[in-house]
Amino acid sequence: MSLPADVAAVLAGERRWAVVEADCRDVLPWLPIGACVLVTDPPYGIGEAGGKNRTRSKLAPATDYGDDAWDDEPAPQATIDAAIRVCRWAIVFGGNYYALPPSSCWLVWDKVNGESDFADCELAWTNLPGAARRIVWQWNGMLRRGRETRHHPTQKPVGVMQWAVERLPRDAPNVILDPFAGSGTTGVAALRLGRRFIGIEREPRWAALSCERLTAEEQGSTLQARRAGQMPLYPVKP
Repeated sequence: MSLPADVAAVLAGERRWAVVEADCRDVLPWLPIGACVLVTDPPYGIGEAGGKNRTRSKLAPATDYGDDAWDDEPAPQATIDAAIRVCRWAIVFGGNYYALPPSSCWLVWDKVNGESDFADCELAWTNLPGAARRIVWQWNGMLRRGRETRHHPTQKPVGVMQWAVERLPRDAPNVILDPFAGSGTTGVAALRLGRRFIGIEREPRWAALSCERLTAEEQGSTLQARRAGQMPLYPVKP
């Protein structure tokens, strides 16, 4: 496998984003060292893709994301290490599930979960300079901040991912890399901050959703509005 043409176009500044349907282990070796910043949320191995969400809701019917096995085990340590090596700076959500170097700048997402089987917070390992930082953003079923629609069982809020990207040093590369792209939330955050994005996703269902969602975002719309045939809120950006 060689570097996909649309990925090369993003690196050259000729496209704003690309999502590759592939195993990231086949793509990472082709990326130029230091051309991207890693911002990712890999599988933690906690079984969230296996239909656990269906049993959680007490106030309203829970979303059924289906039964999949991709979160049965954490992403391989060697894959996380390879992704970090490719990038000068890295932000890895769920970094506490992996053997990563000591960091002074952990990012903490306080989810305001209350009494549930979810963790009170999630941790992102970084190799960024500076001290640990925390954001409070409720994301618990119907009780969540904003009106954002959840498409994926382990989806992060766009606002949390934007906050993470905003922690990057000023001289960081403009291209954000997410080798576990899921439903494309990191890409949406990148585009909203004026950055370019490369996503890699091996599951066809989620790769297709990422592309659809990022197409809507680039057109100044949302996935829901695009599917409903509504006009974009503003013209397509160059």
